Amino acid sequence: MPQTPHFPPMFGTSGYNNNLCQTKEQSYGGLHYHDNNLVSGSLEALIQHLVPSVDYYPDIRLRKIAPKVLQLLTEWTETFPYDFRDERTMRRLKDLTHRLSSGDELYRKAVQQMTQGLIRKLTALGQYEETLMKISITVTDRLAVLKTKPQAIQKDILTICNDPFTLAQQLTHIELERSSFIGPEEFIQAFIQKDPRDNDKSRFSGHKKARNLEAYVDWFNRLSYLVATEICMPVKKKQRARVTEFFIDVARECFNIGNFNSLMAIISGMNMSPVSRLKKTWGKVKTAKFDILEHQMDPSNNFYNYRTALRGATQRSITAHSSREKIVIPFFSLLIKDVYFLNEGCANRLPNGHINFEKFWELAKQVSEFMAWKKVECPFEKDRKIIAYLLTAPVFNEDALYLASYESEGPENNTEKERWKSLRCVRGIRTVHQACQITLLLIQDLYRSQPQTSCLLT
Repeated sequence: MPQTPHFPPMFGTSGYNNNLCQTKEQSYGGLHYHDNNLVSGSLEALIQHLVPSVDYYPDIRLRKIAPKVLQLLTEWTETFPYDFRDERTMRRLKDLTHRLSSGDELYRKAVQQMTQGLIRKLTALGQYEETLMKISITVTDRLAVLKTKPQAIQKDILTICNDPFTLAQQLTHIELERSSFIGPEEFIQAFIQKDPRDNDKSRFSGHKKARNLEAYVDWFNRLSYLVATEICMPVKKKQRARVTEFFIDVARECFNIGNFNSLMAIISGMNMSPVSRLKKTWGKVKTAKFDILEHQMDPSNNFYNYRTALRGATQRSITAHSSREKIVIPFFSLLIKDVYFLNEGCANRLPNGHINFEKFWELAKQVSEFMAWKKVECPFEKDRKIIAYLLTAPVFNEDALYLASYESEGPENNTEKERWKSLRCVRGIRTVHQACQITLLLIQDLYRSQPQTSCLLT
């Protein structure tokens, strides 16, 4: 069988290694090796190498193919369970497992265990999607209430939770649950495009959408806008400063937990122009802790500081003595960027037409690491009230944020004055109270287009 190589790190802080595609090759039966590791070959040669026949077994020591087939099916159903939502695939699986289990009790038990595990995962996914629909209905109902009772908008995050550590814990619940439903195949469906040299036109047809991956990205955007909304919404400067300091403390707790995705979402929300322009508000804020967090997530040198912190969190997870120490939630958008540039920076096939196995092994390495991180069980106690607020509270869109920001601290230059005037004329707004009523009806378009999660509320 082809050997999986142990590659040295190919991605330092400077990003993609352009030498990834260059290898010294030795050829055996149409497959090319480097240091006894398979690096390239034609698809036909790989199939011939893997598929047994009357006179050939991929492993000469293997006299029975059934254990290997069962192992392959088990790994397939555990790693890519969503493939079996397709009725044809499930039908073929049942046919094959029936043949495997018909003659041996040991195989029968193994097949039963595999099938039960697959059914549990597919059932959980179905329940998750049903709850997403319920969340969407809840948001719609709240919008209807806001239209008839604008005074209902007075609730804010500090009335729901005033403890930064508790809120960071609940954010971690959402992160781990939302990421847990992302399948590794979604990275492929989102980023791996058809190679122009592939002649099979039907191979990539009928792609499933990367729904769970997209929903996770949407959650990051929602959290960023929620943070900005909570800061811009209060009329009084003192309250805005209090909310700002609260979110700085929440971000710090997220960093300590290892929840880098929520950390970056909070920083992004606080760096939005409608928030950053509130100079009088920031003048009341103790920013030392925020400066440290911004330094940790500084994008310069390809996020060197963040990548260093991520390596530390990963090492802590490997040597963890408690479930809390196992938590690693990466900045997901940067992970997506790394996967994208790895895929785009190196061809699927080498110049000789052979499949570039080194590229796909590196892709698998990055995705597999995320798959391991997302399996961690959240050790914190769940607070459904807080989670419900985080997932369903209305948030401002960009125009509404600017409007609330200008109402809180007036425009300082001609550009801001023109924008403020335009927003007020469009909405017919004369007072701050009216602004607050209107802005909460301007729900973020992206948030509205995607259900927001999850069985956390059930």
